[in-house]
Amino acid sequence: MIYITGDTHGDMNRFYGAFLPNEKSLTDKDFVIVCGDFGFVWELEGTREYIREKMILDELEKKPYTILFCDGNHENFARLNSLPVKKWNGGKVHRIRKNILHLMRGQVYMIDGKKFFAMGGAYSIDRHMRRENISYWKEEMPCAAEYNEALKNLEANGFEVDYIISHTAPPDIIIAMGKSGDVHEWELTSFLGRVAYEVSFKKWFFGHWHTEKDIFGKFRALWFDVCEIR
Repeated sequence: MIYITGDTHGDMNRFYGAFLPNEKSLTDKDFVIVCGDFGFVWELEGTREYIREKMILDELEKKPYTILFCDGNHENFARLNSLPVKKWNGGKVHRIRKNILHLMRGQVYMIDGKKFFAMGGAYSIDRHMRRENISYWKEEMPCAAEYNEALKNLEANGFEVDYIISHTAPPDIIIAMGKSGDVHEWELTSFLGRVAYEVSFKKWFFGHWHTEKDIFGKFRALWFDVCEIR
C-alpha cells in the first residue's frame, strides 16, 4: 500500500497513529510519500538540534515501512546534496536511512507496481527573514540540468506515468485554489504546467500550500490528510 501526505516539517508525530491511519499495521511492503518540506534533514551539523534530529531519524529508521519524500523549499540542500546518489526502483535517490529516501528531481520510479514521476522544489517567499545557507538554500529551486533530466526521463517513459509527486503546483492549479504564485517561482510552476499538459497521468499530489483540496479530480493538495493508493 502507498500512503501520500503533505509537508511534515520535521514533525515526528506525522508518522504515528494520530496522523497516519493503520500505522501499527504497516509492513515493509508499505510506502509513505511526503510531498516536500520533509524537514528531517534540516539542522546544521555540530549543533544540539542536529543531534536531536539524528535521534528522530534513528527512531524513524525503526519503522518497518519505507518513507519517501520529494524535496520542498524548506530542506537543507547542502546536507542532501552531500549524500551519494544511488539508484532505486528506476530513479536516482539520496538514502537518508535504510528506509528513508529522497526522491530526486525529475526521476521516474516504479513503486508497488505503479509509475511515479517526482519533481521537488519551490521558492521561499520569506527569504528576507532567512539567511542563505543557514535557513534557506538557493538550490531550493531546480536548475537547468534537473529540468532537462526530467524531460529526458519522461520522454523515455513515453510521457506517461501513473502518479506525479511535487511540492508546488502548475500555475492554473494554484489559481484554482485561490492562491497567488510568486514571480520567482514562475520557471518551476510553468515547467510543471508543461508537464501537466504533455504527460498522461491518473493523479497529481503536491504540498507546499498548507491546504487540503481536490482540484478538477486530477490534482490533490495535501497538508495533514493522507491519501491511499492501492
